[in-house]
Amino acid sequence: MYYFFAMLSFTDLVMCSSTIPKALCIFRFHLKEISFKECLVQMFFIHTLTVMESGVLMLMALDPYVATCYPLHYSTILTNPVIAKAGFTTFLRAVLFIIPLIFITKQLPYWRGNIIYHTYCDQLSLAKLSCGNIKVNVVYGLMVALQIGGFDILCITVSYTMILRAVVSLSSADARQRAFSTCTAHICAIVFSYSRAFFCFFFNRFGSHKTPSSCHIIVANIYVLLPLTMNPIVYGIKTKQIGDCVISILSDSKDTKSHSTWKKYNSRKTQRGRKEGK
Repeated sequence: MYYFFAMLSFTDLVMCSSTIPKALCIFRFHLKEISFKECLVQMFFIHTLTVMESGVLMLMALDPYVATCYPLHYSTILTNPVIAKAGFTTFLRAVLFIIPLIFITKQLPYWRGNIIYHTYCDQLSLAKLSCGNIKVNVVYGLMVALQIGGFDILCITVSYTMILRAVVSLSSADARQRAFSTCTAHICAIVFSYSRAFFCFFFNRFGSHKTPSSCHIIVANIYVLLPLTMNPIVYGIKTKQIGDCVISILSDSKDTKSHSTWKKYNSRKTQRGRKEGK
């Protein structure tokens, strides 16, 4: 479970590192320029990490499934090599799906304009600057979204269907409550991730001509920031061990700071007393 948490946290951190610094430069220092190559690199990271996040959420559905349906074989099924291979396969799948999209976008002719009305570069916004035919970009992006999202959602649905069947068959009400509580955090993460992804996907394709550019910017920022901010909160609250560890770290830091302040106060008091004695 903690390996899957680490994968999700790594994905969120890299996504944040690829978008937030440039957004802060735009809003704080008015540094609004970005080169075409840098834009392509940022686009690659954003879309690759989005696909990878979907894959990690799909893998995280396996943990409660195995723990609920095969509890005696949990340690033999989800071994460290199996988790490492699953994580690498998820990353490789994301790269292989997104690299063709980068090359398709790069080959388009650009001479009509060079202004993107977002705080980061995404595939559709960059393709709309082109004077060429972007039908291939639209179709391929739609195909990737439907294949990746559809497959992952199908796996998650099957997993939770099996979990629900196993939980309902339990005789103890306390055991059923613990099983449902284990799945709550993951369900919340799925809702945050897929709801904003589908909303932004359909908004950009079917509602873009009816709304002002400010709405596009807000929706684009929500697309990036919502999972990055909500995932740590959800898992920190719902996972007792993580919450206790965070509280312990914060309390230790507070105690250390208070102890340091008290030592400085005593040192100054001692020096003042020595001066008065002289």
